[in-house]
Amino acid sequence: MNFLITGAAGFLGSSLANHLAREGHQVRGLDDLSAGNPQTLAPDVHFTRGDVSDRPKLWTLLQDVDVVYHLAARVSVPESVLYPREYNAVNVGGTVSLMEAMRDVGVRRVVLASSGAVYGDLGEQPIKESDHPDPRSPYAVSKLAAEYYVKTIGGLWGMETVALRIFNAYGPGQNLPPSHPPVVPHFLRQAQRGGTLVVHADGNQTRDYVYVDDVVSGLVAAATAPGVDGMVINIGSGTETSIHELVEIVIGVTGSKAEVIYNQRTSGGVSRMCADLTIASQKLNYKSSIPLEQGLRLTLQRDARFK
Repeated sequence: MNFLITGAAGFLGSSLANHLAREGHQVRGLDDLSAGNPQTLAPDVHFTRGDVSDRPKLWTLLQDVDVVYHLAARVSVPESVLYPREYNAVNVGGTVSLMEAMRDVGVRRVVLASSGAVYGDLGEQPIKESDHPDPRSPYAVSKLAAEYYVKTIGGLWGMETVALRIFNAYGPGQNLPPSHPPVVPHFLRQAQRGGTLVVHADGNQTRDYVYVDDVVSGLVAAATAPGVDGMVINIGSGTETSIHELVEIVIGVTGSKAEVIYNQRTSGGVSRMCADLTIASQKLNYKSSIPLEQGLRLTLQRDARFK
């Protein structure tokens, strides 16, 4: 098959692109390199630097493409609070531009990488796709808006669409920006350096941490699965883990004696998050196969930054 991946040089995008290329597919990648690294891509991934809003470039890249994976997005919740206009422009505007270009060329299916963040702070866990979204950040709003645009435009123009609500993905190669880094690689780095692990609030807030290889398996399945047109589907581990438990596992796998500080004055974000994977199992034959401790050990082994 022929694929185009937007955001191909990012954490999830590069893992997906390299997997598909190893399977013998023709893979084109597009990324503006605002956060991605093209050196993570295999040589047989045909990479183009560019913006997802550049319709003439998209027209060229979309020729003979069977499925588009739309992963290009700004992804930091704290950053989105500071720059909501940029998040709307990229995550929403870029999605609409891509859908228009797909219509013009006649591409059959798009798989959108959405986020579990769209659910907000729901009490009952695990979270089902039927639960009402209640986004709590501009990032979450932008991902929910992108879902609606993809489904609505796809329905109007005869394209098959599926949105995967990905929970807290982690693994080798995850970006570590100087401000607002993702918690898993940040804790691993701090623990290895013997630094301080700062936990916001009391550490009882929970998340669903899913290893990158499991996410890729869900993305791959969504490209060809029957009966998923117009659906949103959770992708996670199905396991609820508190930040306090994450800290204990990180210290265990690293053998670190790092100090842990609980900053009660800062917000821990939403209180609980865990994905119900019933629909993913039924529609994508998906299941999470890598528990958190194993995934952290694999991250340490496979990521040169932790050597």
